[in-house]
Amino acid sequence: MRAEDVPAADLVAFEALWGMVPRPGETLEARARRGQSRIAHLRATDPGGAWVAEADGRVVGAALALVREGLWGLSLFVVEPAWQGEGIGRDLLDAALGYADGARGALILSSTDPKAMRRYARAGFALRPAVAAAGIVERSALPARHPRVRAATGGDLELTEDVSRAVRGATHAPDIPNLLAHGYELLVLDDRGFVVHRDGAPGLLAARDEETAQALLWAALGASPPGASVQVDFISAGQDWAVAVVLEARLALSPDGPIFVRGDVGPLRPYLPSGPYL
Repeated sequence: MRAEDVPAADLVAFEALWGMVPRPGETLEARARRGQSRIAHLRATDPGGAWVAEADGRVVGAALALVREGLWGLSLFVVEPAWQGEGIGRDLLDAALGYADGARGALILSSTDPKAMRRYARAGFALRPAVAAAGIVERSALPARHPRVRAATGGDLELTEDVSRAVRGATHAPDIPNLLAHGYELLVLDDRGFVVHRDGAPGLLAARDEETAQALLWAALGASPPGASVQVDFISAGQDWAVAVVLEARLALSPDGPIFVRGDVGPLRPYLPSGPYL
């Protein structure tokens, strides 16, 4: 991927993943800034994992992979709908997986697309089922916010590093600022855990214990605007602490794309991974 490919790669992802429909309340211009910023960030940090596929002289597919302290992750894998089934996805995934050479572990957050799941399984990844939760938070169910949960300040990014390493064996610190630049908030609970959320929807949560994780998830949900819908994605098997919270908040569970893992990825709990940054 070259710098000039970023806008086209973002449009392919927007069409393939979201059907050209932005988030509620988000303008097309703001969505484009956020999407292009995410792609440009990873092309800069991990140029060896950034790939596009071209047909008829234009970008029709893209893949982004990152490596953080020995952990490989697939951040983006999309093919324009009209070009799916032509072998482009296989070639893109092979290119992105090449960037995993030497990594101790690998992680993929899958969509529910059967073709994608087949590719990941055949690449040697083990499947871990997951669910999502969505709905309007029942305000009367919100507990009092934990007294030590607070909004992060400039120096608090370092507090996240050891927690991330305990959960997945690698820091999130290089990537969290990109989320914060696009409307997310970072909350921390001492050095026990952190959550990055946007209008109450967690985009990343990691903690040293389930009690801390629950306090942080409640704090994020409590920050949702009254009457607004929130979503909690990739609640994988074993994250019963999160299931208990979302059900108490009156959110509805539904099947989500599974998580695929390979090698040493750490315990991955308590953990709600980031879609872009895993």
